[in-house]
Amino acid sequence: MNHEDTKDTKGRKQGSREQGAGGKKKKSPVPRERPFARTSVPDLDDWIEIGKIVAPQGLGGDLRVYPSTDFPERFEEAGTRWMLQPGESEPQPVELLQGRYVDGKNLYVIKLKGVSDRTTAEGLRNCRLFVPISDRPELEAGEFHVMDLLGLPVFMQESGELIGTVVDLMSTGHDLLEVKFDPAFDEKKAGKTILIPFVMEIVPIVDLEKKRIEITPPLGLLSIND
Repeated sequence: MNHEDTKDTKGRKQGSREQGAGGKKKKSPVPRERPFARTSVPDLDDWIEIGKIVAPQGLGGDLRVYPSTDFPERFEEAGTRWMLQPGESEPQPVELLQGRYVDGKNLYVIKLKGVSDRTTAEGLRNCRLFVPISDRPELEAGEFHVMDLLGLPVFMQESGELIGTVVDLMSTGHDLLEVKFDPAFDEKKAGKTILIPFVMEIVPIVDLEKKRIEITPPLGLLSIND
């Protein structure tokens, strides 16, 4: 199972949300849809999670959704989505009628076909919403899905030495690759992770065909947690 996420390999832009005219949310330069813990639901590898229903909105059956995607069309364009009930293992199709982004709340309010009262909406709390993995957005030149970064080995560009493996990409104002050290690189760091700023100056090479990332870390970065 995946969450939606892409990354701009050219500008390495910050992953903050942007607001357009009138408060309408525009696509973030670092849209999300990333792999989710497989241990929670083991048979959802063919799906991308786009959000979680967190509460009813009002009395007419509207739903509040916390997104795990930065593609607004997932909630603003009508059409079929798939919903997974807690305890179930297979998403079921639902019809999204409309949706809107709530400025400042990091939430969408959506309307699903057949959900017309608060009681029904309350019963959908904690349900998760999905799209098929085949529905991943088409990327522009220089972009890639973050789910494709996970598990890639990271090498020193100058020496070719293996440092470790990407285990996550974090957005905390700036995008950071979380890399788990390889024991061969430093036995004392085995099992530990390091956060590497995902900027062109430090991560100049992301080669998905060769399945490798090359970095040129500044002095002291790899020993920052020593």
